Amino acid sequence: MSTDNQSVIVRDSYPICFVETVSDAQQQSITQLLDLLPADTLNLVENFNSTDSAEQKQPIIIKNMVDGRGLACPMPLLKTKVALREVAVGESLYVVATDPNSQADISAFCQQSQQTGTANPLLLLINQATAASSDKMLGTKTSTAVDTIYHFIITKTDSN
Repeated sequence: MSTDNQSVIVRDSYPICFVETVSDAQQQSITQLLDLLPADTLNLVENFNSTDSAEQKQPIIIKNMVDGRGLACPMPLLKTKVALREVAVGESLYVVATDPNSQADISAFCQQSQQTGTANPLLLLINQATAASSDKMLGTKTSTAVDTIYHFIITKTDSN
């Protein structure tokens, strides 16, 4: 799939697009989750073309998603570590979790990768929490329950 014919999300002039291996269902799930973020954080842009503006920055290319909602610590971090094995330099992993410890764990993991001289340090581009109705995001039937969802976009960078 080329980015010419799909919806692309822009955050602070960073377009977010998907690699070809991300299914349409997964793209839709990621888009719905990113829509939970405040409007000033993300804007949906239809039919993004990277040549539209020379001022726009390189796109954030989402390779995969880790859905850690409902999982207790340390499972979201462990699933993130496993999923990052398939992410190439320049690609990103989108992670969502509901365990509050995940925010500290994933942030520390990314920071540690930068401080220890790892071959491909991790850049944490988005680290934000949102509230969402459980019936929409976790499939439960109670509409009064609210869960905090922690959103992360982790990009594998080149240390050179």
